[in-house]
Amino acid sequence: MAKKENSTITWDTFSEGLWHDNPVFVMLLGMCPVLAVTNSAINALAMGLATTFVLLASGTLISLLRHSIPKQVRIATYIVIIATFVTIVDYTIQAISLDLYNALGAFIQLIVVNCMILGRAEAYASRNRPVKAVVNALGMGIGFTFALLCLGVVREILGAGSLFGFDLFGPRFEPWVVMVLPAGGFLVLGAWLLLFEWLKQRKERTELEPAAETR
Repeated sequence: MAKKENSTITWDTFSEGLWHDNPVFVMLLGMCPVLAVTNSAINALAMGLATTFVLLASGTLISLLRHSIPKQVRIATYIVIIATFVTIVDYTIQAISLDLYNALGAFIQLIVVNCMILGRAEAYASRNRPVKAVVNALGMGIGFTFALLCLGVVREILGAGSLFGFDLFGPRFEPWVVMVLPAGGFLVLGAWLLLFEWLKQRKERTELEPAAETR
């Protein structure tokens, strides 16, 4: 007997990817684009939006076809579906801005093998109705974009003295060149991971304190 699907949509359905299971700061997924394209805020935003579109589109289609895809070829089918939407994104960015396309480089095509997208397809879209899959994918996409922007904003401000290309500090500012280099990506990512872990532990301590007081 087939297992009945849970079609209830809650706040957790959307917010799961924003905080509790953030794909970057919690699950550490998609690290290649996170470290490679976040040397500026505009690159980070573009990659985040591109990934969000692929998440939404592929998740919707996989959810619609979930009962039609043979179990034996489901992973291959998911990859073909994801690759189709990545190709659409690739050509769209190339048509809109060649400079942005060249800045993102091969990492647009590498969205195909982003384990976050394939993981959501296998673990969520293939097991839930389209509306619920879309809500969850949107939360994951926004969480991923937020994480990229966290890195991109810090790296651009410190490494170039600008934000989204607009100068912030004038000609006297001495940029921290290391921030726009690969090493800067690791440094900023490590700092954000420390902050999120501290916030997580602080929240857990706060939740445990009332229980301890009632004993």
